[in-house]
Amino acid sequence: MKTTILFDLDGTLIDSTTAILDSFNHSFKELDFEFKGDDEDIKNEIGYPLDIMYENLGVPKQKVWDFVDSYKKHYRKISKEQTFLLPKALECVKLASTFANLGIVTTKTTAYTIPLLENFGIMGYFETIIGRQEVENPKPHPEPILKALENMGLKPSPNIYMIGDTKLDIIAANEAGINSVGVLCGYGKKEELLKYTSNIVTDSLEAVKLIKKSYI
Repeated sequence: MKTTILFDLDGTLIDSTTAILDSFNHSFKELDFEFKGDDEDIKNEIGYPLDIMYENLGVPKQKVWDFVDSYKKHYRKISKEQTFLLPKALECVKLASTFANLGIVTTKTTAYTIPLLENFGIMGYFETIIGRQEVENPKPHPEPILKALENMGLKPSPNIYMIGDTKLDIIAANEAGINSVGVLCGYGKKEELLKYTSNIVTDSLEAVKLIKKSYI
């Protein structure tokens, strides 16, 4: 009987930093917003939904959806060309598929997630894809994980794992009643992740190896 592994996407399996930063800066320019931060400030917000990111970056709440629309129109044009699989991600997914059922739980919408996974040739490895549009409450709320498990006909169990690079992934896993592994190949910092899990490794391949060792 297989175990189950749910993956975050950005910073866990893919590197879309360039596309994200490009799209944010495009929206700031297009809507004539004087952004007083820098690229690091944007990167620190990755993992949250776009509207929350914009609000945290100083955009007035009543205007955030204008910025989200500008972002999405630009991101749609550039995402495939400016997004890459992280090193060892393909090996990670292939290894995980030998002993686990796989799913994606991301804050990116499935309208962008699925084309990216298809472009990388790995869409077929995943039984379910949960993005922002599939839930009312994004991570760190447990709803996205619970929705993924529901789609897979499963109930929460310590035998199920979430692999992610930010505290949002780990908190959601804890709240959903499943296990978790934090990875350092994305946007989260080790000291932050350690507040929520003791399972911290360098990348998703190491996470899968850790799970395999625990499971088999």
